Amino acid sequence: MPHAELPFWRSLLFCPANAPRFVAKAHERGADAIILDLEDAVAVAEKAAARQGVAQAAAQAGAGGADVLVRINRELDLAVADIHAAVGPAVDGLVVPKVLGPEHLQLIAEVIDAREAERGLPRGHTRLVALVESAAGVTRLDAIARAHPRLVGMAVGGEDLATDLDAEPSADTLYVAKMMGVHAARAAGILPLGVLASVAGTHDDDAYRQMVLRSRRLGFAAATCVHPRQVAVLNEAFSPGAAQLERARAVVAAYEEAVARGAGAVAHEGEMIDRPVALRAMRLLQRAAAAAHPDKES
Repeated sequence: MPHAELPFWRSLLFCPANAPRFVAKAHERGADAIILDLEDAVAVAEKAAARQGVAQAAAQAGAGGADVLVRINRELDLAVADIHAAVGPAVDGLVVPKVLGPEHLQLIAEVIDAREAERGLPRGHTRLVALVESAAGVTRLDAIARAHPRLVGMAVGGEDLATDLDAEPSADTLYVAKMMGVHAARAAGILPLGVLASVAGTHDDDAYRQMVLRSRRLGFAAATCVHPRQVAVLNEAFSPGAAQLERARAVVAAYEEAVARGAGAVAHEGEMIDRPVALRAMRLLQRAAAAAHPDKES
């Protein structure tokens, strides 16, 4: 199976799968993806009912054009039942929590293969996002990021990892593991998702914005969020600004002119422009094009 095309995501908004009033408004929030949660946001006694309604919730959440993902449970018996209920034409992918190694994702993918065949869906329709949320999982980030062609993104979790470390979910605590996740995802050619600190806090908008902007500068491609008002912050932070785009166009033009003359690098506005610098500028322009046409994949 060929590797899945990477989606254009900046914001991925969590929504409890069993909360009709939240599901009904999810498509109005402006998020690039809606994650219907069958895991942490759903009490154990409510999981069966949430699972039964997930197909309808997915169709409703995707009404505005956002991708719809479903976060399944970690326990294997629950995960298999979740996959059976979630895989369908209205669900673009599954978010797999507490991934410990590549074997976990490969097993999940095997169950998805069978369910897609049963539903008459093309193989590969259902993409995967991995959440690595333990110290043991962090030690296997490189292998997890390369586990399966369905995988399009990976995030190192904050709250669960901090709990496993017996630490506070601060940027200081999470920095090393989060950046290891960025490196592993980029090396594997998938999206590094997340921000430097926990996404649970929603009370300080300015601090949140600054933390997201720093996360983008460090290489994160997009992030999940738990409150609708965080969506606009993520969309803005993970979209190139006008000044960035103007500079990127100038850098690409200068580099291409140099290449046409047979040179491998050129001085431009006090900076040496070579191929890696030009590639970063090209990727920035590609993200801007994707933002202007969010129905297209990157």
